[in-house]
Amino acid sequence: MPAPRTVAFYLPQFHPIPENDEWWGEGFTEWFNVRRARPLFEGHAQPVRPGELGYYDLLDPDVRAAQAALAAAHGVDAFCYYHYWFDGKELLEKPLAEVLRTGEPEFPFMVCWANENWTRRWDAGENLILQAQAYSEADDRLHIERLLPVLADPRYLRLGDRVPLAIYQAHQLPEPRATAERWREAVREAGLGELLLLSVHGTPLAHPDPAEWGFDATIRSLPGSQPLPATRERALARRARDQLGISYTGRLSRIWRTLNSAAAGPTRVDYTRYMSEFAARERPPWVEFPVVLPRWDNTPRTARRGVVFTGSTPAAYERFLRGELAATAQRHGADSLVFVNAWNEWAEGAFLEPDEQWGRGFLEAHARAVSAATEDTTPRRP
Repeated sequence: MPAPRTVAFYLPQFHPIPENDEWWGEGFTEWFNVRRARPLFEGHAQPVRPGELGYYDLLDPDVRAAQAALAAAHGVDAFCYYHYWFDGKELLEKPLAEVLRTGEPEFPFMVCWANENWTRRWDAGENLILQAQAYSEADDRLHIERLLPVLADPRYLRLGDRVPLAIYQAHQLPEPRATAERWREAVREAGLGELLLLSVHGTPLAHPDPAEWGFDATIRSLPGSQPLPATRERALARRARDQLGISYTGRLSRIWRTLNSAAAGPTRVDYTRYMSEFAARERPPWVEFPVVLPRWDNTPRTARRGVVFTGSTPAAYERFLRGELAATAQRHGADSLVFVNAWNEWAEGAFLEPDEQWGRGFLEAHARAVSAATEDTTPRRP
């Protein structure tokens, strides 16, 4: 019996678009944040530099082919492309559009609608909305019509006769059950089978049974859905804030957070402790597909306001991935999924792609974990 399939989230923000030119400067891509990063404490490994793929442009078909070849050779079963849709407008759609148009690379994929407002969060301007989300019945219908050719592609991932489709912030939908039913009906009428609707736990909010929203399963995201362990710096900041009488909301609180972050630097979290707590979590009674985090350091985007996971290594990632593969197979069978955050989130320090420090180390760890999990789930002869 094979192990659950591993699906790596895939960020398409590595090619210029007019909107990013306007908002961030001409020629902006995610590489801008990666290149500008600097070490913020002793031993902080910044800036990170890509390995054999270099500072690529995703509009280059050779790059997409090389990514798929690396993924396939190391046990990654599919990419999950982030899909950006704003009331009829798409952003960063060109890499997947080219995959669909050309039929290359021959590598499985699925999509996750990243239905958040696009803000200036990267430079502390999260209240400045650049591209807002809007929801309506008309947009539901327009959106699924746009997605049908994607879902119909022969490379699109399927679990049996189910077509998986993820929504990152399902709790933001004003009528999630109505949206789910409209989309299911459209997929059936197109002859594509049944949707498998997945709600991503992208925030630490309490999430109900996905059936309450008309969804089928959840994706337990990291690090968004798992609280960060308390740190000395954060405890001191909280005590000082309380002593000064600064409220949790309002302008003074934002000023305090900014000043404290500048003084204390990024929050540091022990990777092994964090992932051990995640592995020991209480699992819900419904179907939940986990996310495994190879590493995390989002200071290229957020500087001193960021979070750095220390002590992440290929060996540690291999251990935790193997554990989640085994646990998921035991709970949901082999026809299930384990997600990885991520294939190429370079500015969040969450990636499997080769870099200068580890080379293909995390990819090779991934391959070993998948191979071991397959052996673990293979029935032994008496």
